[in-house]
This record gives sequence, C-alpha cells and structure tokens, in this order.
Amino acid sequence: GSGSRRFLRTLKRGGSLYPVYFGEFDDEENAELGVTVTATQVRSNGTQLAELGRLLDAGALRVAIDSTFPLADARAAHERAARGHIRGKIVLTVAQG
Repeated sequence: GSGSRRFLRTLKRGGSLYPVYFGEFDDEENAELGVTVTATQVRSNGTQLAELGRLLDAGALRVAIDSTFPLADARAAHERAARGHIRGKIVLTVAQG
C-alpha cells in the first residue's frame, strides 16, 4: 500500500528505496525528493551465498534473531511480524525428517 511512501522522507537526495512490497509511489514526488524507487527483487547468487556461509562459519557475521517459531506455528510468526517493533529476523524452523 501507500504506507511505504512514509520512508521516502528518511532518504537523502540521491538515495534509493527498494521496497519488498511495491506499493503506490508517485514519480513526481520521487523526483521532487531526488530519490529513486526500484521494484528490483532479491535473487539468489551461489557465489555470494557461499561467501556468506564462510563468514558465518568464521564468526565474522552475526544475524540478529527476533524470535523463532516451528513451521506449524507460521501463523503466530506472521502475527509477531504484524505487531511490529521487530529486533532482527523471525525464523521458522523445519523439523528434520
């Protein structure tokens, strides 16, 4: 929705916003603020993932985890996300079969 537009005011001129959910943006407003809004989606990159794995193994990278839920409680995880004020990622765990 248009809620994403509130982030535009936090950008410096020349800045870019890459919203996960591309809402309603106004090209004229973006131009006036001197910012770029791009609907580029993240794609997996094997080389980058391997490097991230190496950094994680080396302890050079830390991922902030807000909370963890079993996959069966995905609904509770969504409810946690909807409440906001998240400090890190919400993780869904999958039981090893």
